[in-house]
Amino acid sequence: MRRALTAARLRWAAIGAAVLLAGCGTSDESELRAWMNSVKQSTHVTTQPVPPPKEFTPFVYDSGGAVEPFDPTKILMAVARQQQARASASAVKPDLERRREVLEGFPLDQIRMVGMMRQGGTNVALLETNGSTHMVKVGNYLGQNFGVVTRITETELMLKEIVQDAAGEWVERPAKLELQTVATGPQQGSKR
Repeated sequence: MRRALTAARLRWAAIGAAVLLAGCGTSDESELRAWMNSVKQSTHVTTQPVPPPKEFTPFVYDSGGAVEPFDPTKILMAVARQQQARASASAVKPDLERRREVLEGFPLDQIRMVGMMRQGGTNVALLETNGSTHMVKVGNYLGQNFGVVTRITETELMLKEIVQDAAGEWVERPAKLELQTVATGPQQGSKR
């Protein structure tokens, strides 16, 4: 009951406020228009004249006996070279059917060359990853980019990776792992 009385009072208050506000407004806008006209007349607008546009002089190409850049034979030769390069590059592709080796599961930056030894006249690299040491020889695969070992020396392991370029073509990229030396700490037991 009390709620109904409060709601009714609010309605009557809103109606009364609307009537009062409607009575305050006048439909006579003559004072406003007179003020606007006086402001317009007293205000002087100054603008800078726009400078004339610069005269356009088109560039005239004078080859002067030089090679014509849009010669059709030159363009055809460039297209033929591109097609030949693509055909030779497409011959490079990884063997997706072969069985993957253990070290192909690691990126190259997680594989360290920690040593090299000879086994039966063949150089063998000792590679370490995740605390395990692996023996690798020329022809083994490692890294996540289809890298195949091409050469092993006392100080480095060279490999050839097969990656896709921006156009999606397979290309060869050389990479190497260098022998990592163990950092020696301060000698123990030395006194001054």
